[in-house]
Amino acid sequence: MKVYFLGTGTSQGIPVIGSNHPVCQSVDSKDKRLRVAIWISWDSYSYVIDCGPDFRQQMLSAKCQKVDGILFTHEHADHTAGLDDIRPFNFMQGEMPVYAHQRVIDNLKRRFEYIFETENRYPGAPSVKTIEIINDQPFILGDKKVVPINVMHGSLQVFGYRFDNFAYLTDVKTIEKEETDKLIGLEVLVINALREAPHNTHFNLEEALDFIALVKPKKAYLTHISHLLGFHEEIQKKLPENVFLAYDNLEITL
Repeated sequence: MKVYFLGTGTSQGIPVIGSNHPVCQSVDSKDKRLRVAIWISWDSYSYVIDCGPDFRQQMLSAKCQKVDGILFTHEHADHTAGLDDIRPFNFMQGEMPVYAHQRVIDNLKRRFEYIFETENRYPGAPSVKTIEIINDQPFILGDKKVVPINVMHGSLQVFGYRFDNFAYLTDVKTIEKEETDKLIGLEVLVINALREAPHNTHFNLEEALDFIALVKPKKAYLTHISHLLGFHEEIQKKLPENVFLAYDNLEITL
């Protein structure tokens, strides 16, 4: 199974528009981050987790030619605003399956009403098939079982996902023990680490490292990173030997 980091930035991306922060001025490509998303593929299967405003650019950079479905973590714009850009996949493949909590599906129906219109559809509008994800109910993608992981993003419920010995969690602030227990025995964990200072709805670096120490994956990658975390190369030097800052276009193989 291959995991491709389509984007590793927070909601504004890096560089932030109009910012003179040193990280935003960096010439290091690893300090330039699109909105957070990953592409998971194995055998003939291909799935994307989240579809933010940089989706088109990400698909072109990754040279992704097929998406069998999109899994959404939650409804915030940096994770969903690129939904219109699935149209080329519709033209090639037909209806796009999207997997999400029912609350997220309802939100998408309000924000992208034209996509879900059943009468007088605009020609060429994106076409989706919605599949509700329910906590504690694993589901099948291709030939793999996917386990939803229920976490809290402040007061908002968010889903993470476990595929075999790989798990992807973003926008986590708190997680109950019964959900943490679903993450035991991982080869790779991807988890958010926004910045060094505390934040009310996201793990900061210390919280992310504490969570990694609790779950004990063989390797961990940090994502959903803001410019306030610091320069990629400087932060990487401070991390434990099995923890890595993810960066855009990084590909790992499990």
